Amino acid sequence: MFRGFTLVPPDTKIPFMAMHKINLAISATIIVGTVLLLIFKGLNLGIDFKGGVLLEVRMPETADLQAMRSALGGLDLGEVGLQTFGSDREVLIRLEKQPGGEEAQQAAVEKIREALGPGVDYERVEVVGPQVSSELFTNGLLAIAAALAAIMIYVWFRFEWQFGVAAILADLHDVVATVGLFSLLGMDFDLTTVAALLTIAGYSVNDTVVVFDRHRENLRKYKSMPLEQLFDLSINQTLSRTTMTAATALIALVALYIFGGEVLRGFSTAMLWGILVGTYSSIFIATPPLLYMNIRKSPVAQDQTAAEHP
Repeated sequence: MFRGFTLVPPDTKIPFMAMHKINLAISATIIVGTVLLLIFKGLNLGIDFKGGVLLEVRMPETADLQAMRSALGGLDLGEVGLQTFGSDREVLIRLEKQPGGEEAQQAAVEKIREALGPGVDYERVEVVGPQVSSELFTNGLLAIAAALAAIMIYVWFRFEWQFGVAAILADLHDVVATVGLFSLLGMDFDLTTVAALLTIAGYSVNDTVVVFDRHRENLRKYKSMPLEQLFDLSINQTLSRTTMTAATALIALVALYIFGGEVLRGFSTAMLWGILVGTYSSIFIATPPLLYMNIRKSPVAQDQTAAEHP
C-alpha cells in the first residue's frame, strides 16, 4: 500500500542536541559577521530608502545599453544605472537623488525622455524624495520589529515564556542572516526586501511552532526522559514535515527566481536564502535555548493530565 513520499525515514535518530553548541557557535558567527558587514560596508539601499528616480522602459527594438549609457551619461545627472530584465527590450533606469527637491527629480525624468527620443514606452516611473524615503526606511524597520514582537507574544501565550524567547531568537537569526546576505552581495535593499523579511519571519515561526508543539506533547508524555533525548525525539519526529515543507517552497521560489525577472530578483533571492536559514534555525537553533531555561518547571511540563512514561 502506498504511504506517501518522505524525504526523511520515520525511524531517523539524529542526535541534534549533541551538536547544539557547534550550531549555536555557527549562528553566532553569522550574526557577528552581519554586524561587521553593516558597520564597515552597510546596505545598498534602493531608491525606496535613499530617494531617486526609477524608470522602467520598453525600447522599440533590442536595447543597446552602451549607446543608452553614453546618451544618458552626458545629461549631468550623476550616476545612472541601466539593467535589462524580462526581455532584451526592457530596461530599468536608476538615477541617484537629484539636488533641488521634487522639481529637480521631475526635470531629470524629462531629460531622460528627451535623450531616449520617441518610440519608447514608459511602463513605470517612480520618483522618491528624501523625506518619503526616510519615512519608508523607518517604517520598514518598525514593521519588522513589530512583527517579531507579535510573534514572541503569540508563542508566549500559546506555550510558555521560554518558548517565546526561543522562537524570537530563531527569528532574529533568520532576519539578521538575510540582511547580512544583502550586505555581502551588495544587492538593493528596498521595500520588497522588507516584505521578504516579514515573510521569512512568518515562515520560520510556523516551522518552529510545529517543533514546539511536539516538544510540549513529549514533555507531558515522557516526564522522566532527559531533555536532550526528548528534544532529539521531537525534532526527529517532525523532521520529515519540516524538510518537505522547505522543499516544496524552494521549488516555487526557484521558478520565481528564474522566471520572475529583475523586478522580483531581490525578493526571490531573499526568500530562497530565508527558507534555507529558516529551516536550519527551526531544526538546529530554536530548541537549544530551552535547555538553559528550566523548561521542566514550566506548566507545560507539569501537566498532570498526561500519562507517565512507563
